Amino acid sequence: MKNFNNKVEEFIRVDHAGERGAVKIYEGQLLALNTLIKDETLKKTIEEMKIHEKEHCEFFESEIKKRKIKPTKFLPLWDLLGVGLGFGSTILGKKAAMLCTASVEEVIDKHYQDQINKLGPEEKELKKKIIKFREDELHHKDIAYEKGATKKGLYSLMDKIIKTGSKIAINISEKI
Repeated sequence: MKNFNNKVEEFIRVDHAGERGAVKIYEGQLLALNTLIKDETLKKTIEEMKIHEKEHCEFFESEIKKRKIKPTKFLPLWDLLGVGLGFGSTILGKKAAMLCTASVEEVIDKHYQDQINKLGPEEKELKKKIIKFREDELHHKDIAYEKGATKKGLYSLMDKIIKTGSKIAINISEKI
């Protein structure tokens, strides 16, 4: 049972870091959209997606406190990198900003599905939340492609970089 509890702790720690990271990415995108780039439609889309991410983050924040789980020690670095990724992708243009969302959400889809498959009946509420959050993330991915995300040309390199970074952050945040 201890091993399973450790797994659940890892799930909550990494999901907290990931959802907080998503909020920071959107904050970085909104920073670019409020300063350098003027695109009210894109701004509205990002603001709407950020609302879901904040809801997800708040849930995992409360789970961290309730279960007395230590958050990842890397939160300050993830915050900085998230804002930087959001800002940087947005100054590259709408396609890059939306690809940032699509790439992250594709990694999160697989990550959440893996957790859903491993969670048993003793974590029914947690599993229900992760299922709902995964559906939100898939919706964000669909929106990103509808709004211009592409993997053509150099965007394929950007996709690989973002996905690799996301997977590294997941692996580190589970353990540390």
